[in-house]
Amino acid sequence: MTLIFEAIEDTLGELSESPVWDGGLNALLWCDIPAGLIHELQFGTGRRRRWQFNGPVGSFGLCTDDRLVVACRHDILLLDRDSDRRALLARVGSGDPRTRLNDGKVGPDGAFWVGTMDDTPAKAPIGALYRVTSSGQRECVAKEIITSNGLAWSADARTMFHSDSRRRVLYAWDFDAVTGQIRNRRLVSELTDAIGRPDGGATDAAGWYWSAGVTAGQLNRFDVLGARDTSLPFPVPAPTMPCFGGPDLRTLFVTSLRMGLSDEALEKAPLSGAIFRAQVETPGVAVARFVV
Repeated sequence: MTLIFEAIEDTLGELSESPVWDGGLNALLWCDIPAGLIHELQFGTGRRRRWQFNGPVGSFGLCTDDRLVVACRHDILLLDRDSDRRALLARVGSGDPRTRLNDGKVGPDGAFWVGTMDDTPAKAPIGALYRVTSSGQRECVAKEIITSNGLAWSADARTMFHSDSRRRVLYAWDFDAVTGQIRNRRLVSELTDAIGRPDGGATDAAGWYWSAGVTAGQLNRFDVLGARDTSLPFPVPAPTMPCFGGPDLRTLFVTSLRMGLSDEALEKAPLSGAIFRAQVETPGVAVARFVV
């Protein structure tokens, strides 16, 4: 497999993450975590919008009423994109100031699944994974995580993928799309920095799980049993998360980072931190909306 990636103009960020496709607006949204920004780019019109938050934005998702559900440091917020009104839905993990909210995604059950991470140099296993509903109810479903990452669901909604990127492990759970219950966690793959620490993930209609190998400058693709069928070189050293979009979900968008890269690395890859896209044959799985 060969993919031809092109950078999207004027999308440089320090730590770009959480790309989300809004089919209704024909738009890609993403966040720049340390800047506390969410960006929106509408294709066709070229219209751009952005929203500033008072803290790092780890992730977000679309709501059924077109608002965004946003993970900002320890708060889950609802954002009205037109009026810029924000409402606090829940506080998650605020008992430990060393942590912050990280990777999150709306599941097939209509809940927002989001994890925390140790945001200090210690990188201790003090993170967790939570399920948050529109009533503000939050349930901790997994603990002792260093960096919660890689959330994605299979096309049939029966499998949930999740990674602890600092531990370099990728897990799968059995998933019930009606109740949101998970069980039977198993190790799908144990990786190395040379293969790529598993950062953000996405799934396609053929059952493949795509993982951003942030330490290896490549995208890795796995089956549900953990077999890695391909590794694709990426244009910059640190891809952070893929997502599928476009009218037919055959455009693969991938965010990247520039924060922490050496001057030498940035000289060789000046587009580090940009958003890239490539066309793929197999469409992706559409991500659900947060039921409000």
